[in-house]
Amino acid sequence: MTIKNFLIEYDSINSSNTFTNGDVINGRIIVENSKEVKIQSLVFIAKGKARVSWHEHHGHHGQHQNHRKSHYWADEKYYEVKHHILREARQDGTEIIGPGRHVFPFTFRIPDKRIPSSFKSPIGKIVHKLTAELHQSMKLTKTAKVHFDFVSKADMDIPNLLDPQYGCKDKNFKVFGSGSVSLDVYTNKMGYRQGETLQVTAEIKNNASRSVKPKFELYEKISFFAQGRRRMSTNEILKEKAEEMEASSGSKTVTKTITIPRELPASILNCSIIKREYRLKVILDIKYAVDPEIKLPIIVLPKISGEKQPTANVGFESFGGANYPAWSNTPQQAAHAFVDPPPAYGAYPMYPSHPDYKS
Repeated sequence: MTIKNFLIEYDSINSSNTFTNGDVINGRIIVENSKEVKIQSLVFIAKGKARVSWHEHHGHHGQHQNHRKSHYWADEKYYEVKHHILREARQDGTEIIGPGRHVFPFTFRIPDKRIPSSFKSPIGKIVHKLTAELHQSMKLTKTAKVHFDFVSKADMDIPNLLDPQYGCKDKNFKVFGSGSVSLDVYTNKMGYRQGETLQVTAEIKNNASRSVKPKFELYEKISFFAQGRRRMSTNEILKEKAEEMEASSGSKTVTKTITIPRELPASILNCSIIKREYRLKVILDIKYAVDPEIKLPIIVLPKISGEKQPTANVGFESFGGANYPAWSNTPQQAAHAFVDPPPAYGAYPMYPSHPDYKS
């Protein structure tokens, strides 16, 4: 094979190997060939895009019943920048490079506009990647690509971001008991940085013939939107309990301090087809009754640029794997690959439905 190696790599700018709006990415495309090669063009492409795709079954699955499978999908593109690193310079439409190792540097500035952070799941992905394409006459286009981890700057203009949040719920018992229970919940604000502490206060009035136990839960809610449909999944982040209140014990104020985990991904609210949201749920656990609960929105903001973060020590895996490229002293890179069709999205397992669908 004439071209022995074809890859694209970029240089990290911080220990977490993340980039944000307006950052400059420096890197290089490397071509190693054993003999003289004719090239039509060498192109650098930077692209940010989102895609969601899932299938739903409709109808009954009985032997004599008709059922159909619907495919829902949506795409969204945020930027696409192309640079011709090398293009035909001769009359016959080719450029000749001699044998050896050739390095072609590139510089790319990420647009300083509303762009969502990197994200991936079996149903949807937000991808930021750098690609090199090597075009030769009468041959398959060679491609090399590498993904970079993009984290949006915190949007401090979200309405009510720093305002106190409040919710209340009352319950009267008519069956299996008597009396009433009320729950009022307060948080000092809606937006928190990763690693910041959240203080929640629950005012409970128990005038019922039952004991109640307050529970606090922080959970993640991920929604996917396509063609007027929504798929959703929830994931519990942490749960805490408070002391049980005896029956007819009157009023009590419970205050809990919850630390937002440092590695908890920031909320994604600036993508129209994928959303990552968080909720704080306060529940009064009452035996033999439907538990009253209150949900308050929580927005997790990314770390302030320049903050010290732990060094990642995880190797790069291709798109669809477990990790984005991790920081190291060597540039991030990916070896060449011939153009392949995209993976079959329908092959992935689907997120389960969840009773919290309407929250």
